[in-house]
Amino acid sequence: MTFREANIADIRQIQIVRNSVTENTLSNPELVTDADCLEFITKRGKGWVCEIDNQIVGFSIADLKENNIWALFVHPNFDKRGIGRQLHDLMLNWYFNQTSKSLWLGTVPNTRAEIFYRKLGWTEIGTHGKGEIKFEMTFENWKNKSTAGNNVYTK
Repeated sequence: MTFREANIADIRQIQIVRNSVTENTLSNPELVTDADCLEFITKRGKGWVCEIDNQIVGFSIADLKENNIWALFVHPNFDKRGIGRQLHDLMLNWYFNQTSKSLWLGTVPNTRAEIFYRKLGWTEIGTHGKGEIKFEMTFENWKNKSTAGNNVYTK
C-alpha cells in the first residue's frame, strides 16, 4: 500500500474509484468531470491517492478555496483496510498546516460515511445541499487530536 500526492495522470483512476462507490450520490460521471478533478488537485487544493499494485484504490482531495473536503473515496473492494483513515489524516494534516480556518464537509445521512466522520471527531453543525449532514473540524479539535498522538501535526 502506497500513499502519495495525486497528480494529473491519476485523474482517470480517481474517477473510476469515485464512480465505484455505491453510497456516493455523485456517482453519475457527468456530475464531476475530469476538468473538475484537475482544478481541485492543482489550483484549489491538493489530493492524495492510495495505490496497491499500481492501481489507485482510494483518494482524498481538500479544497482550500472553500475550506472543505471535496472528496474522500475508497473503492468498495478495498474497504476496511484503514485506507480511508490514512487518506483523511494526510489531508487534514496538510490542510491545517496551510490554515487554521475550520474545515467542513457534507455527507448523506445514514451512510457509512456519516459513521466514519463521527468516529473521527467531526461535529455535526447543520445541513447542506439536498439534505446532507454538514460536519465541521476546527483547527483546535484537530490540533488536540494530533497532540494526543493520533496524527502528525507540524504547525
